Amino acid sequence: MATERLVVVGGDAAGMSAASQARRLKGSDELEIVAFERGHFTSYSACGIPYWVGGRVAERDDLIARTPEEHRARGIDLRTRTEVVELDLPGSRVRARDLDSGSESWTGYDKLVLATGARPVRPRLPGIGAHGVHGIQTLDDGQRLMDSLERTQGRRAVVVGAGYIGVEMAEALVERGYEVTVLHRGAQPMATLDPDMGGLVHSAMNRMGIRTVSGAEVTKILTDEQGRARAVATAAGEEYEADVVVLGIGVEPRTALARAAGLPLGPSGGILTDLSMRVRGHEDVWSGGDCVEVLDLVAGRTRHIPLGTHANKHGQVIGSNVGGGYATFPGVVGTAVSKVCDLEIARTGLRERDALEAGLRFVTATITSTTTAGYYPGAAEMTVKMLAERRTGRLLGVQIVGGAGSAKRVDIAAVALTAGMTVDQIVALDLGYAPPFSPVWDPVLVAARKAVSAVRSAGV
Repeated sequence: MATERLVVVGGDAAGMSAASQARRLKGSDELEIVAFERGHFTSYSACGIPYWVGGRVAERDDLIARTPEEHRARGIDLRTRTEVVELDLPGSRVRARDLDSGSESWTGYDKLVLATGARPVRPRLPGIGAHGVHGIQTLDDGQRLMDSLERTQGRRAVVVGAGYIGVEMAEALVERGYEVTVLHRGAQPMATLDPDMGGLVHSAMNRMGIRTVSGAEVTKILTDEQGRARAVATAAGEEYEADVVVLGIGVEPRTALARAAGLPLGPSGGILTDLSMRVRGHEDVWSGGDCVEVLDLVAGRTRHIPLGTHANKHGQVIGSNVGGGYATFPGVVGTAVSKVCDLEIARTGLRERDALEAGLRFVTATITSTTTAGYYPGAAEMTVKMLAERRTGRLLGVQIVGGAGSAKRVDIAAVALTAGMTVDQIVALDLGYAPPFSPVWDPVLVAARKAVSAVRSAGV
């Protein structure tokens, strides 16, 4: 039997999960695997970077699940510091450049996996490329930030953007002893939440000593004589002094290669695949991770939702299919959790504006309860917002903001969304109860009860 060659572009979660799973199913005599990674590191937790920066994770290498050497020992020809710069789909080959030597070469493939990830959004502003300005997406990005923090004498940081990355990096810099200002364009931080829930995050950040400026449109990064960032300017004429600037505006799929090769892209620029993670219209090309769009099971359309949980699952599915097995990735409901200091933040499903864009009629219910029985020591406040379809009562989304023990309750809602449950059915769920863990009526059930009432009051 002739040996096939699998080429993997991207050496983090999706790419190396695919390579590893394919290797488990097929030996080296059946499948040769060549993987290209533009950075120094493979198979690491990008989600853990803020906790390394903040000092909660002691060492950078604690974030690495499997090193390049470990992959090579398992029969994968992994080439780090090598960037694929061109796809030749008709010729079934890729052109790669060694980033240290500059040399280039072509490598043929029988099967191709694109796992090129995402990149931090960098608006085209004067000074955006200055020393001391950092986007955080890869472990190499995190290392550059840490090197910058070591060189910096001052203790002032400006975070541009207040999404997950921005909020988590603000916390990390506070924990390192920095005076932190967060600038964001929206009315409230955390645009992944509705504004009323984002307001709870805003208040908590201010209480924790993080200066949060809403409605701030950044226009320029001001630099000193050495070309290093010294301040961030806004359209309002304000200047916020900074010894380091972190971009937390969000990420976008890294799909320039796919676009140039004519592969199908979705509305947000992510690669489109079928349920097997095969690129639509291309029999021997698969894609997964932060560079793809996935099906939103609630809204019924594709979305770009870059999360490590998805990427690892994509890789497992791709590796199974490439290795001769069968697997599918049915879609997501958009579950995510985060924290800023002691405040936990979670969401799943649709926000109000998502439901409106999808043409859904809905009701909302918001309740405030406690994470444990109110009389139990350490009980913390917890706010739950629930969206339900107006006529049917089908659950559409849940947002949670509260103290320790709040965020992971979103998993109840994620399961309910995946199962297509109504708020009536959620009220009847037999959840675990004891005073150290929950009030006798869990806050999610209390929100569901209120949503049931809202559905009945709204009628058809």
